[in-house]
Amino acid sequence: AIPVRGSRLPLLSDAMPAPAHLFPLIRNCEISRICSTVCYCHHKHVCCLSSHFAHSHFRYAPQKRFATLYRPKEDFNHFIHARDYASTPQRFYLTPPQVNSILKANEYSFKVPEFDGKNVSSVLGFDSNQLPANAPIEDRRSAATCLQTRGMLLGVFDGHAGCACAQAVSERLFYYIAVSLLPHETLLEIENAVESGRALLPILQWHKHPNDYFSKEASKLYFNSLRTYWQELIDLNSGETTDVKEALINAFKRLDNDISLEAQVGDPNSFLNYLVLRVAFSGATACVAHVDGVDLHIANTGDSRAMLGVQEEDGSWSAVNLSYDHNAQNEQEVERVKREHPKSEEKTLVKQDRLLGLLMPFRAFGDVKFKWSIELQKRVIESGPDQLNENEYTKFIPPNYHTPPYLTAEPEVIYHKLRPQDKFLVLATDGLWETMHRQDVARIVGEYLTGVHHQQPIAVGGYKVTLGQMHGLLTERRARISSVFEDQNAATHLIRHAVGNNEFGAVDHERLSKMLSLPEELARMYRDDMTIIVVQFNSHVIGAYQSEEL
Repeated sequence: AIPVRGSRLPLLSDAMPAPAHLFPLIRNCEISRICSTVCYCHHKHVCCLSSHFAHSHFRYAPQKRFATLYRPKEDFNHFIHARDYASTPQRFYLTPPQVNSILKANEYSFKVPEFDGKNVSSVLGFDSNQLPANAPIEDRRSAATCLQTRGMLLGVFDGHAGCACAQAVSERLFYYIAVSLLPHETLLEIENAVESGRALLPILQWHKHPNDYFSKEASKLYFNSLRTYWQELIDLNSGETTDVKEALINAFKRLDNDISLEAQVGDPNSFLNYLVLRVAFSGATACVAHVDGVDLHIANTGDSRAMLGVQEEDGSWSAVNLSYDHNAQNEQEVERVKREHPKSEEKTLVKQDRLLGLLMPFRAFGDVKFKWSIELQKRVIESGPDQLNENEYTKFIPPNYHTPPYLTAEPEVIYHKLRPQDKFLVLATDGLWETMHRQDVARIVGEYLTGVHHQQPIAVGGYKVTLGQMHGLLTERRARISSVFEDQNAATHLIRHAVGNNEFGAVDHERLSKMLSLPEELARMYRDDMTIIVVQFNSHVIGAYQSEEL
């Protein structure tokens, strides 16, 4: 059976022992003894092809011939036949400084600047971080301040079938949103500047980690598509104030349309031609927040999530969902897909909790294999570069493919008016939500931001614990409190818990060390890429907004 969201192999170092027949060459449940060369494919599967089409092991599950590639979160029986394991008896644990070095490699923090010693924004700042599982990581993140309109944009993007689409969306989507929000006069001013060769008004101020790169080779292509979009907005001017929800929806849909069109038209530059095809044939989900004063809009396409951290009157923390997963676990989403296709396809639309039995998210950018007609796919592939024409994945047509498109990038937009008790927002790809419940996320981040650690009763989860063992757990927890806030970044702190928490809900350094020591070939079997943005709100400013309205 195909694993569904939340399926997770238990760590071999956990209290539950692995069945002996499953890992015949792993002794004493020590994951650190596995050699670094695992999961070799004898056949020319997709994983043996160009790295540009390296696939996320979690999103797709095509036919049986691709089974060894697409089912890594099940047990290792699928892989044992491929190659004998070599086992070298050795024990290696990362030291705390080494663990910190890995966890903090991609962290980024931004504090909103003050004016005259005061912060007039409803956002104090944000922390973000990423922890790869795929190599290279397929997640992306973006954050920017809107300069010609008010507000801040933040987003996480979860790629599948490679990172190309997630990369493109992370570079381009905020520009499309910003342009959608601009008044008619500003659009005219920008267009006139382009026409006359004058310097353009800056639209966004990006807040980027050095690893968050932009594609210089595609910048002209991307700019031309964006310009065509704002020219159309000028022509369609209605004179009405732009609604944020409508702007978000239009921006998502237009960018996805441009990704599709660019791949169909191609480019005389062979590098760019291959790039636009890689972007279109891979895919990405997106969860974006637009914060303007007390107005918070969340636009979500796919299964990343937005969660609001609320501090109750007694100081405890609660979580409020601000997005819904677009997958088979969402009954309304399943019904939407069924309404858009003939009754005759009802039994084949969703199989094994996947769209057409293949794709987990029901909404995504790119993924033209689920949007284009079969004729268009064949034409583009046959006229495309050899790398594309020789790729088994791109030539593969989904089963029961009769009435495309089956997939949309249209986001579901949720509005929330911020209150003083709304302290922070968490945007994260599904790598976090697979490992942690939203209530635990709210508590861990809330305690980190306030510095107040509310001790929870130790839950032993059905394990038989002696009085001496319980005393040891309490002693260990007391010793840990003094160092629990060593992280300078809330997203890093959350990743530490997501990866290192043991069965009692506490960070276990040995577990954390083992998880971070897993070779690339094994890491994806235990967790997904993890990208997190934690936005901290300014309760004083939000309270002032509230007072003005009374």
